[in-house]
Amino acid sequence: MRLAFWQQFDLWARQLWPFLLTFLLLLASAVPLPVPAYAAVAPSFLAMAVYFWTLHRPNLMPSSAVFVLGLLQDLISGAPVGASAIVLLALRFAVLSQRRVLAGGSFLAVWAGFIVNASGAAFLSWVLHSIAYATLLNPQPALFQFLLTVGLYPSIGWLMVRAQHALLKPT
Repeated sequence: MRLAFWQQFDLWARQLWPFLLTFLLLLASAVPLPVPAYAAVAPSFLAMAVYFWTLHRPNLMPSSAVFVLGLLQDLISGAPVGASAIVLLALRFAVLSQRRVLAGGSFLAVWAGFIVNASGAAFLSWVLHSIAYATLLNPQPALFQFLLTVGLYPSIGWLMVRAQHALLKPT
């Protein structure tokens, strides 16, 4: 009986690992840095994680988890509640539709896919924030955030590959 319990616990922990790692990235992104206007241009670690896990392990990053993470991001950052959830769900659905083409491809193909999807997510985020604040926001901070997000994806992606390998390693 004990072995069965520990096997079930191990399975549960492995299934929860992508969500927990993404949640940790969300918390890390909320840490204020002593950089002027950093909050406006902070890279979207959450978009990187949602893209990665949806591409490689979509069963471990379901829409419900993406929605919860998006709401938490809005609550932590003070953004309009629901905007990040909408953007991240749109990102997830876009990646799912491209998964056959991107999954198993070279890193450059995966990164190019991220660039395309992140640009759509950044534009949608800018539009939703402009609607929520009832004014046309300056797109420059969204552009810088997009560029930082795209530039940091290789290093964050490498960390998530390591996390995925740990997840798949037999006990």
